[in-house]
Amino acid sequence: MMQLTIEKTQVNLPFRMFMEGKYDEFIKKYRINPEIGLDAVALDQYTAEDYKAASHFFSDLGSRITIHGPFMDLSAGSQDPAIRDITKIRFAQLIEAAKILKPVHIVCHPGYESRRYSQFRESWVEKSLEIWTWLAEKLGESECRLMLENVYEDGPEDIKIFFERLEKFNVGFCLDTGHHFAFGKASLETWIKELGGYIGHIHLHDNCGDSDGHMPPGQGRIDFSHLLKYLDEKRNCLPIITFEPHEEKDYWPSLEYLKKFFHKQEIKT
Repeated sequence: MMQLTIEKTQVNLPFRMFMEGKYDEFIKKYRINPEIGLDAVALDQYTAEDYKAASHFFSDLGSRITIHGPFMDLSAGSQDPAIRDITKIRFAQLIEAAKILKPVHIVCHPGYESRRYSQFRESWVEKSLEIWTWLAEKLGESECRLMLENVYEDGPEDIKIFFERLEKFNVGFCLDTGHHFAFGKASLETWIKELGGYIGHIHLHDNCGDSDGHMPPGQGRIDFSHLLKYLDEKRNCLPIITFEPHEEKDYWPSLEYLKKFFHKQEIKT
């Protein structure tokens, strides 16, 4: 039997920070599994050779890679074809990076907001599905699984249709605990009840409900009891869990929170 350890979890790492070498020694010392953030600036700035260098770096450590894709100002379901075109261009760049970095998961934002899109929801969903289907198929060719993450959605009913319609492409749900509490209206229990069967990835962090504070779990106001119950039921086949500390000092309390829960329990991820 074993405790939850660093090698069983991911940690967010913007690619530009990796290229700056800021955390090289920390990553090497603790053999961190990165969730590499590839935003638009990184996708334009860095080359295939840079991705190869990163791939070799983490391969030598035996680290598992996941990626967080670009999301700022992108909209797969936009009514403006030019916005959809640039969204697809960014995802095409992401596909090329993934071929080299070989992540097991790529996390993207569906981007649904009822206040913006409810008047033409059906059209928004269908246009979104075109891009997510294309992206999931392309990533699948590299044995990478697409995960769609909640952000500003009111509740699971806003995006459940994607997992139902994309099930044959193995598209999974990335449950972001902080987003549900800061931006959503449904309880964590509801998210798990409605989409638990699709959860393949979790972004685990806390906040006080007033902003997306990315605090260590247990230091804000989120009630994690239903999530811990879900993880207890899944302990032999856990979703990938990513910590998203904004500062290094917040990483260790996050890890300790889960280590206490999984104390002396065998897990497989």
